[in-house]
Amino acid sequence: MDLQELILVSVDDHIVEPPGMFEGRLSSRLQEKAPKVVHVDDMDFWEFDDRRAPYIGLNAVVGRPPDEWGLEPTSYAELRPGCFDVHERVKDMNANGVLGSLNYPSFPRFCGQVFAEAAAHDADLARAAVEAYNDWHIDEWVGSYPDRFIACALPMMWDPGLAAAEVRRVAAKGCHAVTFSMNPYALGFPSLHSDSWDPFWTACEETETIVCMHIGSDSRAGQTSPDAPMNVRITCSGINIYPTAADLVWSPVFRKFPGIKVALAEGGVGWIPYFLERADYTFKHHIAWTEIDLGGKLPSEVFNDHIIVCFIDDVFGLQNIDHLNADMVTWECDYPHSDTTWPNSPEETNRYLSLIGDDRVVDKVTHLNAMRLFHFDPFATRPRERSTVRSLREEAGDHDISIVSKGKKQHTVEMRYMGSQVVTTAS
Repeated sequence: MDLQELILVSVDDHIVEPPGMFEGRLSSRLQEKAPKVVHVDDMDFWEFDDRRAPYIGLNAVVGRPPDEWGLEPTSYAELRPGCFDVHERVKDMNANGVLGSLNYPSFPRFCGQVFAEAAAHDADLARAAVEAYNDWHIDEWVGSYPDRFIACALPMMWDPGLAAAEVRRVAAKGCHAVTFSMNPYALGFPSLHSDSWDPFWTACEETETIVCMHIGSDSRAGQTSPDAPMNVRITCSGINIYPTAADLVWSPVFRKFPGIKVALAEGGVGWIPYFLERADYTFKHHIAWTEIDLGGKLPSEVFNDHIIVCFIDDVFGLQNIDHLNADMVTWECDYPHSDTTWPNSPEETNRYLSLIGDDRVVDKVTHLNAMRLFHFDPFATRPRERSTVRSLREEAGDHDISIVSKGKKQHTVEMRYMGSQVVTTAS
């Protein structure tokens, strides 16, 4: 397949939430407590629930030279505008030849942990913040370009009943994806093996909502030791979702709710053939005493029927796609994180897509699976011929995609919680 004729839909990108997005979205009683951006010591912070959260660089380094990556950028002025401005984002997508994008949150963390933590002492505020975030995301971000974005809502992790109600509310607005934790037990909530989540699973099944579990959504650093270099954490990041796959396969979720599908975001696919082999061996070798009922299926069949897998750059995985369910494999760009292939995604993907040897499978992986699974139909308003890499890059015109240095600054950020106060220092 000619890379210029590819159609690319990414199921994992990220929003850096723009300042002011919560203005006017909460009741008059709660508005003064709404999240807001404050500028302190040349740094920008999101302030909410008596805490300040800085933007640490690897979340938004796109467009900067790699030798400036690290704790920078730490302010909106240092960010590429496409990180937080939806109109600039679409221009960056055009320049990268990417048609569609599903965007995970940044400030609230992957499954809204910031709001869940606030719910422990102010449930009304937490609920209002989640609803305000989801309305902004669906109505403003996705609504500005419905042919370019897949809506993905935040849950109310602290209450499965409220989470179910929110799933139904946003589904009525056209959103059929919701973030969730790869390990809710690590956040202090019931595990994936608990029936406490049944109201949530019921709502997701009824509304055909994909449950998206992104790496890092358990709020664990994934660092082997305090003195291990960052390379250890980055190398292990994708494989950290392996235990989540095991949890899901052996849990009762898919037996009780056969319509549920879960997306493992940024986990890669190269490990999956071994995982399936190991899970099936475990079943056959240990079932006599573990006595787990999978409804007459092997673990590999459960996985292939219910779990959507996603990759950024995975030559080995694509070489072995015959060992995967090609109808559940999807591609991701990861803009604006440090692993992103922007602005050369078509060229990067062509290295391994060319190994597949079947254009029908390439179409599935690059866009058809994402469109089908996430209820995304850009061709309803945008002709297919205007959705290719070539057409989108022509539409981008002379949009600037150059790498721009902002200068390497050394920031030390310390966050200390003192009662209800947070003290943040930067140097």
